[in-house]
Amino acid sequence: MPDAARLVAAVSLALLAFIVSGQIMPLMPEGTDFGYFTWVNMGIGVVCGWVIMGKRAGRGITGAINNGITGMVALVFWGLVVQGTYEMVGKSMRRHYDGPFEAIGAIFQIAVKYGAVLLQANIIGTLLVGGVLAGLATEYAWRTWK
Repeated sequence: MPDAARLVAAVSLALLAFIVSGQIMPLMPEGTDFGYFTWVNMGIGVVCGWVIMGKRAGRGITGAINNGITGMVALVFWGLVVQGTYEMVGKSMRRHYDGPFEAIGAIFQIAVKYGAVLLQANIIGTLLVGGVLAGLATEYAWRTWK
């Protein structure tokens, strides 16, 4: 059921995805075509905020911080899986893999490779602070607009 907490959580994680996507782009190889990279990540942020964080609002300040970190971790996980899947599909169209199991396994290899890019101090800090702020904003929205 739609409520203010779900909306604030969705917007907060979409904003976090937008900021972190902008931090990731300069770290990727020169000439990388990002296409809808930022938009896809923001969509994942909206879904994770609405589904994961929104329904867990109303559990106090500690719960809000945990909720924000959980939402941020889910955003990163699903972002890596979706971007890894997209990269795998592109490679499989160029007949890069010998079979379907090799292609499915490549999703996780690509996700780990992309995850290594996230291991920068500024990105980790942005994710942690953004996750906590998103959780607190969601809790505030739940308390204010029940």
